[in-house]
Amino acid sequence: QPVMRHAAQLWAMSRHQGMPTADDKTIDNDVIIAAQCQLFQQENLGQRLVIATTNVKHLSRFLESRRWQDIRF
Repeated sequence: QPVMRHAAQLWAMSRHQGMPTADDKTIDNDVIIAAQCQLFQQENLGQRLVIATTNVKHLSRFLESRRWQDIRF
């Protein structure tokens, strides 16, 4: 449940800032993914995490996100 609680906080924060990622009546996948990744980073300090996505616009509000085609190792 910590992930969903954190996702709800991100959802509320994005709406409060006037930048929702989905309809007001839904909690969408963007904030759930962002919450999982933020909690992972908190538990694994020093690890770099980049979200591979086609939705960089929404996810980059919360943490580093790139199109998968642009990620190089």
